[in-house]
Amino acid sequence: MGGGGLCCFKAFYPHQFVDCVSAESVNKVNCGAALPGKMAAPAVLWRRLRGPGLVALLARLCDRSRDRGGRTPLFLLAPLVAPTTPPVAARHPPVSCVCPRGAHRFQWVGDLVPEFGISSSRVKVLYTPSEFYEVMKTQIKTAKKRIVMASLYLGTGSLEQELVDCMEETLRSPDSSDLQVSILLDFTRGSRGSRNSRTMLLPLLRRFPHRVRVSLFHTPNLRGLLRLLTPERFNETIGLQHMKIYLFDDNVILSGANLSDSYFSNRQDRYVMLQGCPEVADFFSELVGAVGDVSLQLQPDDSVCAEDGMEHPYEGDKKKYCEAAKKRVMSVIESAQRRQCEKNSASFQSGEPAADAETPDTWVYPLVQMKPFGIHIDELVTETLLTEAERGDQIYLTTGYFNLTQGYMDLLLGTRADYNILLAAPEVNGFYGARGIAGSIPAAYVHIERQFYDELSRQGQQHRVRLQEYFRDLWTFHAKGLWLYPAGAQLPCLTLIGSPNFGYRSVHRDLETQIALVTENQELQRQLDQEQRNLYSLSSRVSQATFQHPSRHVKLWVKLVTPLIKNFF
Repeated sequence: MGGGGLCCFKAFYPHQFVDCVSAESVNKVNCGAALPGKMAAPAVLWRRLRGPGLVALLARLCDRSRDRGGRTPLFLLAPLVAPTTPPVAARHPPVSCVCPRGAHRFQWVGDLVPEFGISSSRVKVLYTPSEFYEVMKTQIKTAKKRIVMASLYLGTGSLEQELVDCMEETLRSPDSSDLQVSILLDFTRGSRGSRNSRTMLLPLLRRFPHRVRVSLFHTPNLRGLLRLLTPERFNETIGLQHMKIYLFDDNVILSGANLSDSYFSNRQDRYVMLQGCPEVADFFSELVGAVGDVSLQLQPDDSVCAEDGMEHPYEGDKKKYCEAAKKRVMSVIESAQRRQCEKNSASFQSGEPAADAETPDTWVYPLVQMKPFGIHIDELVTETLLTEAERGDQIYLTTGYFNLTQGYMDLLLGTRADYNILLAAPEVNGFYGARGIAGSIPAAYVHIERQFYDELSRQGQQHRVRLQEYFRDLWTFHAKGLWLYPAGAQLPCLTLIGSPNFGYRSVHRDLETQIALVTENQELQRQLDQEQRNLYSLSSRVSQATFQHPSRHVKLWVKLVTPLIKNFF
């Protein structure tokens, strides 16, 4: 095991789910047949029933009240959170579904989502916007089978045009005669202005109508009078397609970056590339395809229409649309779980790994959050990670827009791990200098940051939960994610990377996805550690003096309006 100090999960409920009501249903959970969206780890259920404050209080009391055997009074609460059915023996799972997951403490995530064991040599961390852009161009030019892209929007500058030109060149190549291109964007953001993402892609769609698909997701929550009366730009606050997936044959880049010039030059984000991972690529290709199926399809004449037989997202019945969308997305997750289960079962029964299988030392867990459809897997996993973080663990959490949900803030304040939160200084906020009301958004984030810092100070936790502001001249900051360093370890063993910002929008309004990447390999751990250090090295510690600076002055009207609008940005 690597230097990240991975250890077995110490909680007494590593794989049990409270929704199981029979031995048969428990077996279904273990085989990935149950709906992840309907499952809840007992830790999360207990937190939701009793609140994070009580959990934190019990945890702290337990730390102070350990008996000589190292046990705590919290052990006595096991019957309250244990499932009502007999537990499944972890050492002797059903032979029909054996899923070896390695000795890492986060294997419970595999009960919620597909788990892909890969070699760490398949993972490459990208560090800069320019590197991200150059890798994408190279991947487009060498693709033979598929190009699948999901983003909020495609920009209209010269760098974006070069990407489109690369796709056209590859589609024309005799070596790529079987290539299919699928692009998923948000309808409202991709339709903004007279020159927009749609006009950028129309030439490609007209030249290759049978090989190029452009899907535009329209939130079902923007409809009727609301849709009619809400002006452009403001309509984007209701809900968006926010996933960032860039896939080329069997290579996948997960990121928080959009397809726009600043994200290719001076807007800092995060990017991880999984190379030669066909099963992971298949999953994300199917996920984008599923969302594409429930989206509007761009036509060569710039009109849009729903897929045949699919409920219209804003003209049709909202309930039927959301149910159909949930069924479509969940079928992708469940099918992938089933395939992984069957593969591992076959390997177990034969006693030998597959002929072409590499020994995994890294595990990829795709996490999906689509609250408009009733899918909240990413929220569940994130909450459980924060809840189960142990004393001495170091968690580095970054977001381009510091607007955490109340649930996440309560967990940060109520759990025992140490947190280093990296956020954008107002000068590197993407809205800094914007015209109109949007120009006041950085001040609103400063107000939210100040309120959180004051609460930390009031509770005397400003040394356990530290805030740091990223600043780089002439750059903006958009990185989001999490690194977890186990107690006493110098290197991280887990990272979350993808599109969620940990805010209300990410949890409740938008379509999001990220991966939990767990590794035992020291070299990959060093890459992740270097990524974290690169970002935090350009930051300064937030203190009471920070808010005395003139740049942190917040006008009274912004303070009054922020509580009313904070759930929309």
